[in-house]
Amino acid sequence: MTKIGLISDTHGYLDENVFRHFEHCDEIWHAGDFGGFAVADALKAFKPLKAVYGNIDSNDIRSIYPEKLHFVTEQAGVFMQHIGGYPGRYAPGVKKEIINNQPALFISGHSHILKIIYDDQLNCLHINPGAAGRQGWHKVRTIVRLVIDGNSMKDCEVIELGKNSSRL
Repeated sequence: MTKIGLISDTHGYLDENVFRHFEHCDEIWHAGDFGGFAVADALKAFKPLKAVYGNIDSNDIRSIYPEKLHFVTEQAGVFMQHIGGYPGRYAPGVKKEIINNQPALFISGHSHILKIIYDDQLNCLHINPGAAGRQGWHKVRTIVRLVIDGNSMKDCEVIELGKNSSRL
């Protein structure tokens, strides 16, 4: 059983409450748009970090984190890409990549819209944790926790970090 803390679109801002909410997680996964090394370094110092770069990330971040990441946790295949869309509206090439690799879980960011949707057609759970940063049009900053046990995902929790102060 592996406990995951899922975060995206920090845009250079890391709410201190993330550490409290991810305290009991085994790993943190960041779905892109770090907005600088400070966020990546703080997360990596706290827990093991798996991540992809986002469209706002510099070449320095891109030299460390890939655009697409495929890996296995427990017995579940995972595919992460920042600009990925969601079931019924995948970004170009994403549906084909899911078909070819058959992950149990597809994670994306970018839209700042929290989504947790099961794709019955592709037998794949999609999660976009929304946005944890203060940049963007989202009204509430969100992160997600979940457990991967064998090849199944369970105990998925949406955590609201508070209002997006840039929208006040």
